[in-house]
Amino acid sequence: MESTKANKQKKYIQRAITVVAVLIGLNVLAGYFHTRLDLTQEKRFTLSEPTKQLLRRLDGTVSVTVFLKGEYPASFKQLAQTTREMLESFKEYGGPHIQFDFINPAQGLSDSAFAVLQDSLAAKGIMAYNLQVQQEGNQGYAEKLIFPAAMLHYKDRTISVNLLKAQGGQDPQAALNASESLLEYQFANAIRKLQQTERPLVGYMLGNGESLGLEVYDALSTLQSNYRLDTITLNLNDHIPHEFNAIVFAGPTQRFTDEDKLKIDQYVMHGGKVMWFVDALNAHVDSINGQDNYMAFDQGLNLDDILFRYGVRINSDLVEDLQCDRLPQVVGSLGGKPQMAMLPFPFFPLLQSASTHPIVKNMDEVLTRFVSSIDTVGDAGIKKTVLLTTGQNSRKATAPVKLSWAELGLRPNPRNFRQQRVPAAVLLEGRFPSVFQHRLSRAEADSFAQLSGQPFLEQADTINKMIVVSDADIIANAVSQQKGPLQMGVNLYNPDYVFANKEFFLNGLEYLTTNDAGIMETRNKEHVLRLLDPKKVEAEKTKWQIICFSVPIGMVLLFAMIFQYVRQRKNG
Repeated sequence: MESTKANKQKKYIQRAITVVAVLIGLNVLAGYFHTRLDLTQEKRFTLSEPTKQLLRRLDGTVSVTVFLKGEYPASFKQLAQTTREMLESFKEYGGPHIQFDFINPAQGLSDSAFAVLQDSLAAKGIMAYNLQVQQEGNQGYAEKLIFPAAMLHYKDRTISVNLLKAQGGQDPQAALNASESLLEYQFANAIRKLQQTERPLVGYMLGNGESLGLEVYDALSTLQSNYRLDTITLNLNDHIPHEFNAIVFAGPTQRFTDEDKLKIDQYVMHGGKVMWFVDALNAHVDSINGQDNYMAFDQGLNLDDILFRYGVRINSDLVEDLQCDRLPQVVGSLGGKPQMAMLPFPFFPLLQSASTHPIVKNMDEVLTRFVSSIDTVGDAGIKKTVLLTTGQNSRKATAPVKLSWAELGLRPNPRNFRQQRVPAAVLLEGRFPSVFQHRLSRAEADSFAQLSGQPFLEQADTINKMIVVSDADIIANAVSQQKGPLQMGVNLYNPDYVFANKEFFLNGLEYLTTNDAGIMETRNKEHVLRLLDPKKVEAEKTKWQIICFSVPIGMVLLFAMIFQYVRQRKNG
């Protein structure tokens, strides 16, 4: 009996040692090999192939500093956790070339030091988020500024990434979900930019009344930060050099001659990309100030034929929409002092994403000032993708349009706003036909070819693309007397909220100038919100509480009964 008992003890010890050894071995293997199964329908936790290739090709260390450490509400903790999981996925393919750390940038700083930090981060494109935090002991709420962002360092370069994407008027959970779905694109695109040995060359067009003043300071700064930037005075050059990867027309106000359009046309025929920001009417905020009434007329830019040939028409009108920006207006007086209120101005519509195209997918609203409608026309061989539209309650006012700040005090009648989704920004793709097809003599065509160093083409020799936007103020910025030029997409009277103007500008230029669309396609990644039906939850709450309480206990009791039965049968 003693021998049998000793043998049983020996077997138990051997089994215990074996189990411990297996567990240790599995943990050691897990340190070298990592895998996981993504069972979500939208493949939420799976990196795209272009991102994987980008990470595998890294030849240096990318250090990521995430400013999301501290005591935050559950939503921000969720964003921090999702960001950590995304960076761990990046590390799986990038190996030791991906290093990341989470910090609280404000920890231990005085108020003055924190203000300096805030200005420093703002200069790098990282904006503070004003968070309402409940104080202990139910003593109300306190404001707390946090920075839901990250800084990436690679060799001698640094780039910032804002992790929280504002979604105007959207449910906070949906906005957070949209931010999480963009994380792969945000980090992968930042790494791609850090790796670029030579940035694309972008030309800022001059010669037709385009501005170089403070109102385009942010647009020029944005271009200079992300691209090689140069200016081109159209009427002083024989042609637009093909070295420019893209050119930008920002609010021309003077008529284009046929010679001007020929230069643009042949630049497009040879693969040049164009981003148009065009005001059809001479409606500007400065024009209305100080006047009781102002009539906005067509500017006569003489661009109708060339844009029509490429596939769009900017109409001579202004679009009003009930979903619009707000401006201060005197609504009364109290104690001899004027009382101000922010009132909607329908001529300043807030544009919305009109498609799932990577340029505008998961993007917030875009702030505009006096926008015209766009029609898609012409060649069926040109693919036309509407990027931005007005909201569900719009109407068009045909030129000449009477404008007055007094309209701020009038309550719009919704029954007069019956049009929906009026296009204001369109992407054109295809082999564009030349507007000068059959219009130039052989001698004129040969003369231009000799000046430009490239043959005259009556149709583009490759698939090309351009973006047409019917409001130049989209990339203009307000100018504060105290702070100077603000960001584009900021209302001077509500500077704490930033609309997606800069994001649209950068996304559009990136789509035009990049030859590898793989990384940008990750913007289409979508995290599906599978929310519970609140009515069903309330109706079946008691049933599921009973199930969740009784089933685990029942399973334990059932297991104990089976174990006891097997033990009795074994010991006989």
